[in-house]
Amino acid sequence: MLSGIINLKKEAGMTSHDAVFKLRKMLKEKKIGHGGTLDPDVTGVLPIAVGKATRLIEYMQEEGKIYEGEITLGISTTTEDASGEVVEVTPVSPDLSQEMVDQAMAAFVGQIVQIPPMYSAVKVDGRKLYEYARAGQEVERPKRTIEISSFERTSPLVAEGDLVRFTFRVKCGKGTYVRTLSVDLGAKLGYASHMSKLERTGSAGLTLDDALTLAEISDLVEKEDFSFFRPLELGIGDLPTVELTSEQVTEVSFGRRISLETDVDLLAAFHQDKLIAILERRDDLYKPRKVML
Repeated sequence: MLSGIINLKKEAGMTSHDAVFKLRKMLKEKKIGHGGTLDPDVTGVLPIAVGKATRLIEYMQEEGKIYEGEITLGISTTTEDASGEVVEVTPVSPDLSQEMVDQAMAAFVGQIVQIPPMYSAVKVDGRKLYEYARAGQEVERPKRTIEISSFERTSPLVAEGDLVRFTFRVKCGKGTYVRTLSVDLGAKLGYASHMSKLERTGSAGLTLDDALTLAEISDLVEKEDFSFFRPLELGIGDLPTVELTSEQVTEVSFGRRISLETDVDLLAAFHQDKLIAILERRDDLYKPRKVML
């Protein structure tokens, strides 16, 4: 059975589910999942877990992600990105400076509260928000606390008529909607805005530099070359690690609790560079939550 992590370069026009479906057929493997949804129009790194690695998806999703994209000030859309219909136009003043934009962006770094967009897969009363949106219904959306590690402008401001565009780079935690971040930045500056481009350049320890498209993976599979598989050990995300003794490995393999000199609630246990288990703290001992042997 195949097992490991694939660094997939998702192309525009497909959902993350589409990518998983195609890989299932290509690899003839049922146990496949992804480590963090990308909108259909968004390109970039989509971590794919195969076989045993699917048990680590929840930890892959927790790890920070890096995005690069473009924000357009002066126009907002129904979807908060370039695919939606125009909602509002607010001509951007020629007095807007790069320093003003940078100061506004800096205000979003740290823990912030975000309201997900109506065109999103967040569920309210058992239905996804985009289902309400498509039916023309507006519902109260749950507020979320998210983490923004950095949010920086990466190009000069470019004026196009009454609009202003610039590129950006953001490093953020799980559950962040970069579309909404773009809209909230515009609101802070006093303008309608939307996210006009986006690409995920880093996720779950994987980068865009060596990501492979579905076509490239298909070519390798036809040659029976599976060297593109990464070890499942990459799937532990930001979990702290601990090295086990041979005796502890035996105990864990039988599901028994062990004593460790640490006090973290959850950690990844290794032995000779191999992931043995995910351990969780129970009183003064550690119990195997997932044994990976």
